[in-house]
Parts: sequence; structure tokens; C-alpha cells
Amino acid sequence: MSHDAQADDTTDATARPAAASPLEAAVEAAVEATVNAGDIARLADVGRAAVSNWRRRYEDFPQPVGGTASSPLFSLPEVEAWLRRNGKSFEVSQGDRVWQRLRASADDLRLGEVLGEVGAFLLYTLRDPVGWKRLSATPGFAARLRGAVAEATADLPRRAGDTTQAEPGLLRLVAGMAERNGAAGTFEFLCERYAEAHSRRLALTRPDVAALMTRLACPGARTVLDPACGMGTLLLDAAGAGGAGDEARLLGQDANETVALLAALRLLLRGRDARVVPGDALRHDAFSPDRPADTLGNAPGDGLVDTLVDAVVCDPPFNERAWGHEDLVGDPRWQYGMPPRGEPELAWVQHCLAHVRPGGLVAVLMPGAAASRRPGRRVRANLLRTGALRAVFTLAPGGPDLWLLRRPEPGERQPGAILVADAGDDPASAEAVWRAHLAKAELPPGGRTVRIIDILDDEVDVSPARHLSPRVDTQGFPADRERFRYAIAALADDVPDLEVLTGGAAGWDASWATVAEMARSGLVTIRHSTLRALPADASDGEVPESGVPDGGAREGGVPADAPDGEVAEGGVPVLTADDVAAGTAPSRRIPRAPGLVVVRSGDVVASAVTARVVAGEGAVLGPHLSLFRVDPGKVDPEFLAGFLRYAAGGGRPHLGSSRVEARRARVPQLPLAVQRAYGTAFRRLLALEDGLREAAAAGEALARLGVEGLIDGRLRPRG
Repeated sequence: MSHDAQADDTTDATARPAAASPLEAAVEAAVEATVNAGDIARLADVGRAAVSNWRRRYEDFPQPVGGTASSPLFSLPEVEAWLRRNGKSFEVSQGDRVWQRLRASADDLRLGEVLGEVGAFLLYTLRDPVGWKRLSATPGFAARLRGAVAEATADLPRRAGDTTQAEPGLLRLVAGMAERNGAAGTFEFLCERYAEAHSRRLALTRPDVAALMTRLACPGARTVLDPACGMGTLLLDAAGAGGAGDEARLLGQDANETVALLAALRLLLRGRDARVVPGDALRHDAFSPDRPADTLGNAPGDGLVDTLVDAVVCDPPFNERAWGHEDLVGDPRWQYGMPPRGEPELAWVQHCLAHVRPGGLVAVLMPGAAASRRPGRRVRANLLRTGALRAVFTLAPGGPDLWLLRRPEPGERQPGAILVADAGDDPASAEAVWRAHLAKAELPPGGRTVRIIDILDDEVDVSPARHLSPRVDTQGFPADRERFRYAIAALADDVPDLEVLTGGAAGWDASWATVAEMARSGLVTIRHSTLRALPADASDGEVPESGVPDGGAREGGVPADAPDGEVAEGGVPVLTADDVAAGTAPSRRIPRAPGLVVVRSGDVVASAVTARVVAGEGAVLGPHLSLFRVDPGKVDPEFLAGFLRYAAGGGRPHLGSSRVEARRARVPQLPLAVQRAYGTAFRRLLALEDGLREAAAAGEALARLGVEGLIDGRLRPRG
């Protein structure tokens, strides 16, 4: 959906709305505009959570005037008055006023019809500006307006039961907005708002995916078809960045009459040569090459439906069981096999291939399961044998997949392999893989050519995950082997030399104290994190091992004169429970805020499962962590951490408690020198645990890389 109109459609009203003309004021008084919570958040430039807080905290916040309990509507004038009364800055653009007025003129189910009428009116003003200017100056112009619009927009899709009529006041507001932003920009803005309000009902193709599909299939195409066009996203992209060009003829069909009308208007208002027809393309194919051209109300021989197109792009509806399986048995489009009842997507694939010229490309979005489901293996096998299926791209985990097909030309040599690729988080990377494949160059990571003969088994599975190994580089096998050897060798150095005693250490049972008792006697200071969770604006990023950002404590960490437990304004590294468990430096940052607990070198930080002595300065305590700061002249921190770790990880929890309470952990009262000896042993055993985890991870990675390399032929045994 374009954002062109939205960028140009603001006013200077930040403390109060812009003044309206007397006519506009009278019109707005007749039909009161309403807004939902999302609209209010946009007007006030805040998050939706802020609007929810206002509703709870302020008794005078406007009460809902409509909508539902989960999506209430509020009076726009009342919201404006409340924002002004409470000193909240807000901005109501001309476009927002038109949108709210449009939405108030019909219920949600008929809103698309009214938007379609507004679009038809805009198309009329674009095609006959002189006629509109003359008509608008005529008293009672509304009675003649409908006929003038119908005459000027006869090429729009027919609408069954066309009884809705947008009221004249709304149309005047729309015309005023179009004078500033243009007819196409105005309609794009309103379509964007409509898509936001009906996001659960409308299935819109992601802009980045639409751009990829049209770039792959449409360059140089003079005719482009989308048989399930929705609001025309793919067709608009095909005429723009897709490379088909402004002169390309754009053909579309959609089962929803209203959506088909909106798609036609978006294209025609941009001056495109377009024809969009309502109807189910599978059951009632409007663009069948065998269908007489005049059956659609077009002049015979105009070339609309009597020729094949150069390219087809399609984002069809997924998993529709009632797609017409019984009615379409024996249909000539099923050249690659009758689509099973539960495989409607394979019907759409063959529908698209039947409409493209030999040598033309087809780009179809498919659910991930369509590449491997057993009922569809016969159709997939025929698509492979004939060379029609050229590439399958996974665009996101779990789908969708993009199938790129080419209608075979008579007598051409069939390809022996297809391309499979995983685009990861960047759909555009699929284009680079495809271009390299066409150039017979080395494929970028994530792509692979697979011999068709290797796929034609009992499954005929064309899913990229089946044929792509995880993204690993076997060139790193020697380095991974050395990493594993080093991790194994280091384990022996971490084993402390412990003496076996038969009767227990001398004085071991003389005196024990809980951590809480040690805190009361001043041996330990206990602090708990003030964070219940990381804030939403916490960021990932590398933090130096000291826990202090670049520049040292004076520039990025905690100022030397900051009070204990408080952090000045700015961003700081935060120690999380995962960091403590792994023994790594802080990996996240949060905004500075008062009351955060600052960690010092030598502090013991404990989570629900472990405890460690922190060596760095400058980090703050993350959620669900506690800090134990010892008197270093009386308590060894590693000694204390060992007992806290035992209590958290495998000790005897307090009766009646589902978790270990660190304050109840018992610690023997020993001389400091003895504590340090025990603390050293505890530290080395913790290092042994860390080393075992590192060695296990290194061993698993090495084994996996070796197996994959041997299977793929990228590694082989020496000798």
C-alpha cells in the first residue's frame, strides 16, 4: 500500500484542528466522525498503550459511542476537546478528517462500497474536471452527479445491487483533498486507512514480497495478469518497479466485487491501462483464451481476452476446500493432472500457466506444505518432467514459498535441474540467487540446484528445506576441530586437587549461618533487581567484557559519583539471567533510569538456578536477579557463590517452597584464608562446568558439520 498520500497530507493543527469552511463545518455537524484507539494514538503521536492508560486513569475521557467492547469507537470532536483540555498535542490532517467522515457514513460491512463510490467519483473528476466544476456549481447537483460518474467510469467493474450512494458533503471534502494531493494520492490514502481498519478481512501481499515477484516475472512484459488480484498490489508493482512499464496492460480478477472495484480504481487513477473483473477465476475464468472478447462487454477483437499474457503473478487464497473440484473435472487447464480436492493451490498454479504465453513466467505464492503433501505429488512430478517448475524459494520460516514457473515452448530442451533457495529474512536475496542461476554462476549462500531425477521419488518433495543443508561452511571444519580439541584439553586444567577425608574437615560443623543472618550482622549486603522485565526499547549489542560501554565509566557506564543503586540518564549494559547462566558479559542495553541496581566487581549475582562472582564494572542488575555484596575482609565472594549455587541448583529447598530461597542458604563460618581456598576450588569446578558445556557445543557442531559435509560431498576421508 502506497504511503505517498500520507506523507503530504498533514496540517499545522497541533493544539487545535484546522479551521473548516462553513460548508465543511455544516457537513461535519450532520455526520459526526468517530475514531478508534489506534486512530487516537496516531492523532496524538503516542502508542496504543498510552490511550488505554488514559481511559483507565482519566474519568473524563470520552465514553465509547459505538463499535464493540474489544474495539470501541469514540466521538472525534469529544476526543479533540479532551486532548486540548488536558494539554495533549495532537494533529488532525485533512486526510484523517476525510477518512473519519467516510467511515461514519456507513457500517463496516458497507464501508468498502462507499470507498468504491468515492474512488469512482475521483476518477470522474480526473477524467472530466471541467464537467465536475460546472456540475458542483449547480444547485442540487447530487441528483445529476450519479449519472455523470457512471458515464465517465463505464470501464469500472460492474457491481451487483449497486444501491449505496456517498452523500454529497463527503464528496466535496474528498474533492478538496484531491485538489491538494491529487486524485490518485487521495484514494491511496483512503485505501491505506481502509486496509488498516479491515486488516483481518483483507489478505494483502507484503510489499517486499510483491516487489520480488514482479521483478522476477514481469521485466519486459507487455501484458500482466493477476487472477486473484485483491486490491491490486501485485499489478501496481508490476507497472512500477516490476519492470513491465507504464504501457503494459494490466489484467486482474477477484472473487470479491468490492475489492475488485478498489483494485481497478487504484490502477485507473494512476493512468494505467487496466481491466479488473469481479468473479471467481477458477469457476468463472474471465480471461480464458478461448472466451469471446465481447462476453465481458468489450469490443470484439480488442485483444483483452483473445491472447495469452506475457507474465502472471498471483497470491491466491490458501487452503480453500470449496474451490470447485467437482465442477471442474476435465477442465482443459489441468494439463499437469487433476488437482486433488485438498490441493487448491495446484489448481491456481495450472490456471496461471494456462494463461501465459509459451516462454512466459509465472510467480505464485504457495503455502509451504504444497511442496511436499502426498496428494499433490503427481501434479508436482508433471510440472518437473515438463520443465514448467523452475524454482522454489522459501520466503519465511513456515512459508509462504514462492514458485517460479515458465510455460514450456514447443520443442525446447527441458532443464535437468531446478533451483531451491531459502531467502531467510530478506526476500530480495532470492533474486540474487535466481540471477546467479540464470548466469550459471556460483550460487550465493542459501541456494542450490537439484537434479530433477533426484526429486522424482515417492514423495516428489520440492520444499527447499528438504534439499538444503543448514547454512554451514565446511571450509571451517579444521577450525572447528581445533576448537573442540582445545576445549577438551582445557577441561583437565579446571579440575581442582581435592583431598578425600574420612571423618570430615576440622571445625566444619562448628558454626553455620544463613545468608540472611550474615546480612543482619553486616557481612553481606543484599540487593534485588528493580526490573520486572526488560523494557521494550532494550537493544542487543556487543558490550565490552568489563560490562562498561566504550569510553569507560565516565562516558558510557556509571559515573564515579553516582549514588549506590542509581544510574544517571542514558543507556547502560544490563546483566540478564541468561548472561549469569552462561558466564558471559552483558549482551543487552537499556535506557538509564533512577533506581537501577549497579553491579561492582566482586559482587555475587544470583539467579533462580546459579550464582557467579562478577568481574566487570558498570552493568546494572537485570530482571529476576539478586546481588550479594560481601565484606571482603571477612567473606570470600567465591566461597559464598559456591554455597548459593548449591542451594539454587541442587540443594535442599526450604520445606513448603517450590524454589530455593537464597537468603536461607546456609554457609559455614570459617577463617578468611580457609574460605579463599574453598572459593578457589568452587571457582575451578564452575569453570569445569562451563568447559563441559563449551566442549559439548563444539563437539556437536563438529559432528554435524562433518556429517553434512560427507553427505554433500564437500568433505571426504583422508587416505
